[in-house]
Amino acid sequence: MSVVDLRSDTVTKPTPAMRRVMADAEVGDDVYGEDPSVNRLQEYVADLLGQEAALFVPSGTMANQIAIHCHTQPGDELICEAQSHILDYEMGGAAALSGVSARPLAGEAGVITAAQIAAAIRPPVYYFPRTRLVVLENTHNLAGGTVWPLPEIQKIRDLAVSTSLRMHLDGARLWNACVAGGLAPSQYAGLFDSVSVCFSKGLGAPVGSALVGSQEFIAAARRCRKRFGGGMRQAGILAAAALFALEHNRDRLAEDHAHAAQLAQALAEMPGLRVDLARVQTNIVMIDVIDPKREAAAISAALKLEGVWVSSAGIRRLRAVTHYEITAGDLARTLEVFRRVLKD
Repeated sequence: MSVVDLRSDTVTKPTPAMRRVMADAEVGDDVYGEDPSVNRLQEYVADLLGQEAALFVPSGTMANQIAIHCHTQPGDELICEAQSHILDYEMGGAAALSGVSARPLAGEAGVITAAQIAAAIRPPVYYFPRTRLVVLENTHNLAGGTVWPLPEIQKIRDLAVSTSLRMHLDGARLWNACVAGGLAPSQYAGLFDSVSVCFSKGLGAPVGSALVGSQEFIAAARRCRKRFGGGMRQAGILAAAALFALEHNRDRLAEDHAHAAQLAQALAEMPGLRVDLARVQTNIVMIDVIDPKREAAAISAALKLEGVWVSSAGIRRLRAVTHYEITAGDLARTLEVFRRVLKD
């Protein structure tokens, strides 16, 4: 039985064209800075995001944690939204790796305001931690792939400048935000001191993220990457895949967004389910189970038996993510199986 895998946009396989590019990649030792494919990718990403320099790293988590480490000192505090990836899915990395505590703020659809942040900044009293960093996430994963409004980020940037705060963007799915909002990546990235972007979410590369910032920041980040175990040797094979993904797969993200909207609309009409259609802005669909007799894990298990894989994102919440391997036929089959499982 074939599988419709909607668990995440990280489950995609490299296309034959991407594999050919990987096989033909020119490589060298990147720890020495001698891998031409890695260097080409870093230059391309830095230019795309309007920043001075970029660093290729194995994962988005490493990119975020390097940024936190380079922007802070042990004992500092960062501000983030209460359901941020850095808070829920990075194993307490800020505390474990950098000695930094987090002050989470409850957002609306993953968005916190400049006013909230201003109220959360610690007074300059010696017995408080020093508020040093603001981390935003765009798109916001647990809010359902929602997109940050650029004017609110600008307000936060103005606050950060006036209070000497640094800003980092967890832009794992920034490509989706840009396609959804019709904005260039540099329009978002220009408001931050550092930005992480991912190549294996949505774009279809098998591995890798990048961290961008000033020349000075990236020089410090390179040292930190080595300390964290992220120094890679002939990484050009992976960098070539990431570069191919950037050049060929960004614009087509609009198709994933359209598929997510179709899926959300149909699921919202099914008895026992609820979907907040206003939050389906990119490729993630959060599905609330409102039938008190059903739980998400049981529905997910029943769907899987019929070849439709979705994630359980809570006791009564399911998560489905569209990507380039999902076709119109896959959506039709998914909806058919959902109807059958809910009826049974």
